[in-house]
Amino acid sequence: MSIREATADDWPAIRPFFHKIVAAGDTFTYPTDLGEEEAPGWWLLAAPNRTVVAVDDGTGAVVGTAKMNNNQGGNGAHIASASYMVDPAHGGRGVGRALVEYSLEWAGEHGFRGMQFNAVVETNVHAVRLYERLGFRVVGTVPEAFRHPTEGYVALHVMYRPL
Repeated sequence: MSIREATADDWPAIRPFFHKIVAAGDTFTYPTDLGEEEAPGWWLLAAPNRTVVAVDDGTGAVVGTAKMNNNQGGNGAHIASASYMVDPAHGGRGVGRALVEYSLEWAGEHGFRGMQFNAVVETNVHAVRLYERLGFRVVGTVPEAFRHPTEGYVALHVMYRPL
């Protein structure tokens, strides 16, 4: 697998799993009915931020994607943030881990002092476990901040890792 900068030409490969993940409503705070015209604007970021794709070297298929940006503007712009999506058909193969590691490297190279995730759904146990294994820790939890489609109101974690 290789990771490279995403382009608008990658959107047709990202779109199917992006919409499946967003419509499920169990991991992202995006509108579950996000329209076709609006969706690329939520994911494909312009420089100095970055969106990348993970590509299967054998098939050339896009198997995951990540977007990386400063978490806040102004005096908070020294902390990075990122979001990740892995095509469910390619889960469990290390794609998510590779994308997180890539984003941490990107953030370090661009002078960020840490990385913060603002809204990690507590029931997304695979993501929470992966982030913790990569040095993130839960620095705060907002009870009932996420309306999960099957679990009801669950907490959102704020997770942080210094760089």
